[in-house]
Amino acid sequence: MRPTLSASLRVVLFSLLGAICAIHAPAAAAPLKPAELAIVINDEDPSSVAVGEYYRKRRAIPAANVVHVRIPGKPRSLSPAQFRLLKEDIDSQLKPGVQGVLMVWTAPYAVDCNSITGAYTLGFDGGQCAKTCAAGQPSAYFNSKSARPFSEHGMRISMLLPTESVEKAKALIDRGVSAGFRTVPATAYYLATSEKARNTRAGFFPRPGRIPGRRVTTKVMQADVLENVQDILVYQTGMAQVAKLETLGFVPGALADHLTSLGGDLLGGSQMSSLRWLEAGATASYGTVSEPCNHWQKFPNPSVLLRHYLSGNSAIEAYWKSVAWPSQGLFIGEPLAAPYRGR
Repeated sequence: MRPTLSASLRVVLFSLLGAICAIHAPAAAAPLKPAELAIVINDEDPSSVAVGEYYRKRRAIPAANVVHVRIPGKPRSLSPAQFRLLKEDIDSQLKPGVQGVLMVWTAPYAVDCNSITGAYTLGFDGGQCAKTCAAGQPSAYFNSKSARPFSEHGMRISMLLPTESVEKAKALIDRGVSAGFRTVPATAYYLATSEKARNTRAGFFPRPGRIPGRRVTTKVMQADVLENVQDILVYQTGMAQVAKLETLGFVPGALADHLTSLGGDLLGGSQMSSLRWLEAGATASYGTVSEPCNHWQKFPNPSVLLRHYLSGNSAIEAYWKSVAWPSQGLFIGEPLAAPYRGR
């Protein structure tokens, strides 16, 4: 994680802060509907087939929205040419009205230096691979009020549902589904850590306090670790490795991520994989698949994420709306979790 935050960028960062940190009393929004989501199943992977069918039934996804592809060998990364063929195969099977796509597998999760979700939604950005620390391709969906990303922006937002363990994948799906039944008292935790290069989002942490009408409290901490709390709705931090996850409890629909270089390298070992968040009990997460440096724009903006999630957006919508430059970022989890819909 190489620091890149210049003095001028800090000025821009804090000038934007007031414009996007208004969390209190968000207006209700309609989340993405099951009929607007397509499921992509890899028929070469029995776990993908089993989890995809389970998800279709649990979320009542129309059978016409199920797309079948074949990706042999579970490669971690695809070449741009391989990805182009895969995307053409997926798109040729999509029905009108599909606004989002869920890929049901763990690997592949990258296309060269792009994440597979970034490449699918925005188009593969080869220029980013020439210098991965350069500015990314801007997303027209960032901090958007849009409820129909494809119809209004030409973007089918995408997410990956990992299937390394069928049992854990089903438990993740169940958490997402149960998030829609009732809201529970919960807390959004934001940690500024001793790893200073990974604290570039700290200026965007929401103000601490209670959020009227949502039963949510925000807490901002100077700490390297969160331990022994059981009410987590959001956990955002900056660490290469996040300790004490086994001591934590996440409410259904919880979002969690860490700003580090390679959290999206799901099966890599150099830094903590974003999979660890899902295994700990979160419902959705995010991480980059190649060295992004510490541009805040390449990671979920804490205030934007919380505001859209509390307004009723689903996990996939809130996460996509929170990242300004998402080409290198991998969105994972259960996309339709929406604990605040209609509230």
